[in-house]
Amino acid sequence: METQELHRGRLIDHIQLVVRDLPASQAFYEAVFEVLKVPMGGTGEGYFWADELFVSTADSEAAQGVLTGRHHLAFQAEDRAMVDAFYRAALANGGKDNGGPGERPYHPGYYAAFVLDPDGNNIEAVHHGAAQRSAPSVKITF
Repeated sequence: METQELHRGRLIDHIQLVVRDLPASQAFYEAVFEVLKVPMGGTGEGYFWADELFVSTADSEAAQGVLTGRHHLAFQAEDRAMVDAFYRAALANGGKDNGGPGERPYHPGYYAAFVLDPDGNNIEAVHHGAAQRSAPSVKITF
């Protein structure tokens, strides 16, 4: 792997998705990450990664030969417009609707959209409304 910059200190440390069609998944995630302003981290034989997400084929040593699918993964969005843009980008790049942009009853201001990625994983973008963070993340540079 190359020199890296990681952001830590959020709820998710990392998620690995094992997928059937790596190029289709990579096109999908590159499109939605561009909208969410999440840089791609890198690629290798049978995998790619971005921030806390590692996506691989079943042939990857880390996957242990198992296709996962139907996981739920939520990404943070800066505002409602970013949630809307995530939804459009996902649908235009192989995603399927699993709940269009709108408020959800989880807490006041919870605005989210849900899509199924090419392997059927439930992917969400959420804006939590008016809130104050102590910091956006902890930046670690190697």
